[in-house]
Amino acid sequence: MELTPKEKATLLDIVKKTIAGKVNNKNVPKITVDSETLKEKRGAFVTLKKRGHLRGCIGYIKAVKPLWETVQEMAVAAAFHDPRFPALQAEELKDLSLEISVLSPLQRINNINDIEVGKHGLYIVRGYNSGLLLPQVAVEYGWDRETFLRETCYKAGLPAEDWMNSETEIYIFSADYFGDTD
Repeated sequence: MELTPKEKATLLDIVKKTIAGKVNNKNVPKITVDSETLKEKRGAFVTLKKRGHLRGCIGYIKAVKPLWETVQEMAVAAAFHDPRFPALQAEELKDLSLEISVLSPLQRINNINDIEVGKHGLYIVRGYNSGLLLPQVAVEYGWDRETFLRETCYKAGLPAEDWMNSETEIYIFSADYFGDTD
C-alpha cells in the first residue's frame, strides 16, 4: 500500500494532536478520517525521537485495527508507555520528531538471502521470545544482513547466533516510513 502525501500528512497530524492533547490536558482527541486507505487494517509503528535520539517506539506488528486508529493508539503508547522511557513531558514536545512506519504483512522465509537490507524489516520468533527491527534501523546503523539478524535476535532476548537455529522463525516485511522531518 502506497500512501499519498495527504494521507501521510493526516497520520502525522493525528500523532501530533494526540500526543499534544494527552500531554497538555490528558485527553486523546476524537479523530475522523475520510480516506478509505486509512480505514484499512494495517500494522504500524510510531517512533519518537528527541534531538535525534530514540524517545519511544511502539507498534502493532499485525493488522488488528484501522490504520489511523493504530497510529493514534501507538502515538500514546510510544509517548507514555514505552517501558524504556519515562512518560513524555510537555516541555519535551518542542524537541520531538516523529516517524510512522506502515507495515506490509509478514512473510516467513527459510533463506536469509531473501533479506534485503534497507528494504526489509525483521521479526524473529523462537519459543516465547520475539523481536522486531524496522527496515530503517539497519540502514541507520550501517548493518549488513548478518549483523541485522544478530541484533534482531538480541532484541528478542535470544543469543545473537540463534537466527541459525532451525527452531527460530524468521519473518520479513517492508514498511512505508515517513516523518515530520521528511
